[in-house]
Amino acid sequence: MASGGEIVTEAKQSESSGKVIAAILVISGLATLFLLWLIYVHPPPQGFRTRLLFLPALNAVLNGLSAVALIVGFSFIRQRKIAAHRASMITAFVFSAAFLVCYIVNHALHGDMRFAGHGAIRPAYFALLISHILLSVVALPLILTTFFFSLTGRFPQHKKIARFTLPIWLYVSVTGVVVYIMLAAWR
Repeated sequence: MASGGEIVTEAKQSESSGKVIAAILVISGLATLFLLWLIYVHPPPQGFRTRLLFLPALNAVLNGLSAVALIVGFSFIRQRKIAAHRASMITAFVFSAAFLVCYIVNHALHGDMRFAGHGAIRPAYFALLISHILLSVVALPLILTTFFFSLTGRFPQHKKIARFTLPIWLYVSVTGVVVYIMLAAWR
């Protein structure tokens, strides 16, 4: 049976969790709005069109490395290797964060890339791209919330949300690579 002190502590934890999750949602919303502005409104500077052309390939590599780290981290948690799981998931987070920085720089310099494919591949590409974009918007707050619960020792909450976060994060990472390959193949 919980004592009065434990109930107060749980209430304070719940209140602080609510505030942190609200901040995560606000930050995620602002990041999404910024990316939409950057991609669809901000005109890229003409002088930079031929600079840093390796960024899309680097983004694909970072997404791929994130996917590998996620799979390795999942296998570690299934084996109950907690420290290795944590290291793998932090590695996946670092790769995803590096991807986000490179993605922002790439779009700031080069703008949006157009898909040049025609025929049946075109709707397949856009279906994949739309699912990738929508789930990436969902992934950011899920990833941050999952990390928050883990880093604050709230493992039951971490485990509950990680069941949704992992497949979405993995899908976004893998489809990011596929989108790059499709853009490169039909350039």
